[in-house]
Amino acid sequence: MAEITASMVKELREKTGAGMMDCKSALNESGGDMEAAVDWLRTKGLAKAAKKAGRVAAEGLIGVVASGNAGAVVEVNSETDFVARNEQFQKMVSDIASVALANDGDFDKLVAAEYPGASKSVKDYVTEMVGTIGENMNVRRAGYISVSEGAVAAYVHNQVVPGLGKIGVLVGLESAGDKTKLAELGRQIAMHIAATNPLATRKEELDPAVVERERNVLIAEAKESGRPDNIIEKMVEGRIRKFFEEVVLLSQAFVVNPDDTVEKAVKAAEADIGAPINVVGFVRFALGEGIEKEESDFAAEVAAARG
Repeated sequence: MAEITASMVKELREKTGAGMMDCKSALNESGGDMEAAVDWLRTKGLAKAAKKAGRVAAEGLIGVVASGNAGAVVEVNSETDFVARNEQFQKMVSDIASVALANDGDFDKLVAAEYPGASKSVKDYVTEMVGTIGENMNVRRAGYISVSEGAVAAYVHNQVVPGLGKIGVLVGLESAGDKTKLAELGRQIAMHIAATNPLATRKEELDPAVVERERNVLIAEAKESGRPDNIIEKMVEGRIRKFFEEVVLLSQAFVVNPDDTVEKAVKAAEADIGAPINVVGFVRFALGEGIEKEESDFAAEVAAARG
């Protein structure tokens, strides 16, 4: 069995909000598997259902650019937030977002493409900037969305300069209706996505493994109640519907008007926009999601430096 360390217990507490001893028990029961430990706590009613995001630790910026029927978003990481406030770094991220748009968000094409105004690739330009600024940095990922007719709307949360911030969202709306009104609706939906972090546009687009895992946890949780199987089945189906309402964009309560779902809000907007609207999809990048920054022990570093 894997050794259960204090840092593992701490991480599980941060993920679930459960008590220290409960977290330790969960890790022991799951052999140190963090995700299995989360599920164990949930089946015992000790942790809430979670759309768990990884701890956000990396610095840098999200760059977003949208033009007409297409948009791109990139994440460029740096070691410190200080560099993210550097004008050279900000210009570089903006330029890289534009290159991503020109290359349909294809990451391999992006890093190999020529950097604007330089006779070198994006990858080589970033390497050069590492030497100039004096801090490690890298292009982590790129996303892209387009529509055949309609609008791609963008939103940047915690914006430091136009198009750059900590969370970037693109949403594609297909429609033959009024483009100005469509773009405004798209911006509202993009703001909603930034706030709620849905997992998919429609429930049919959810990863089946995610749904199956959720169902298994809910079944185990319901069985703890000791109720008959037919009652448990109804309980689980009701909770799965609630899960969809929490993680599926079109099923979520619209932050602009919580009395409506996003789907109902889009349908209601069709009369004003003058044509049917199809939410094609979205891209949402949050800075550093899924990355763990190595934590240093400052006191130990000082002691080591002193010999």
